Amino acid sequence: MRLSIGLLVASVAAGLLSVAAALLAMPAASLRFGLVMLLALLGYALVDRGARRVRWIVAAGVGLLAVVAVRLLGYQEQADEAGWLTYGQGVAKTSELARWRATIERERLTALGLLLGVLCLAAGVLALPSRGRRRGVATTVLALLVLVWFGLNSARDLGRYPLLDLLAMVWPALLAALVAVGALALSGRRADRRGLLPLGMFLLCLTAARVCLDLATAWSGWWVVAEPPDAAFLHPGMRVSTSTEGFPQMSSAMEAVIALAGMGLVVVGALRSSREADAA
Repeated sequence: MRLSIGLLVASVAAGLLSVAAALLAMPAASLRFGLVMLLALLGYALVDRGARRVRWIVAAGVGLLAVVAVRLLGYQEQADEAGWLTYGQGVAKTSELARWRATIERERLTALGLLLGVLCLAAGVLALPSRGRRRGVATTVLALLVLVWFGLNSARDLGRYPLLDLLAMVWPALLAALVAVGALALSGRRADRRGLLPLGMFLLCLTAARVCLDLATAWSGWWVVAEPPDAAFLHPGMRVSTSTEGFPQMSSAMEAVIALAGMGLVVVGALRSSREADAA
């Protein structure tokens, strides 16, 4: 029990340090502390023998998300500056396009890792026994609202770009967002007494949606530069932004809070719900 509490405290401390590093514009340090938090959560899930229903599947999900954090840390220094691509004389430099394309591919692989992690956590939610119906209705309504909001923001500019090419690029992140929304809808009936699981799944939905919209915006910006429309006039010094439109513009620290808190709450909430179900 002491080891379990110690790992949980270490996870919270590492998460706070990750947010602080993001607030100080230190992305590499923020990722390192985020990785430490995930490893502490992994240990917390593995030593919790009272949550037999979901211990291993939750641990697998956290482990996959830790692998994503390792990959992010590996290419952080090679990321393009602030998500902007500058080009002059009407033609983008080949090297700049290649770097941008490589960054998008790495983000896509990261989205695939996120998808696998979310699938494991959603499987953990499904493994929990169904209980109160009232909270299940509330989380279902919330999930529908999140789905509508996500759909409206995703469909805003679909007509401007090749739909099949866009879907081929963003499908891992899109599927991760949809799986997270579905798990949110189901989490209410399986929630622990304090409601940590639904709250964590809601934050995880926001994280997955953010990844999907960021990847779609980055790809669409690259496509405009690589294959500009006939009516487009590219002026010297013109910039193409890859910031996510339609999504609340959050600082890096706030994004870290949502992502890390969501993962932590899902893990702790799932384990608590399993223990409560076994004790009932």
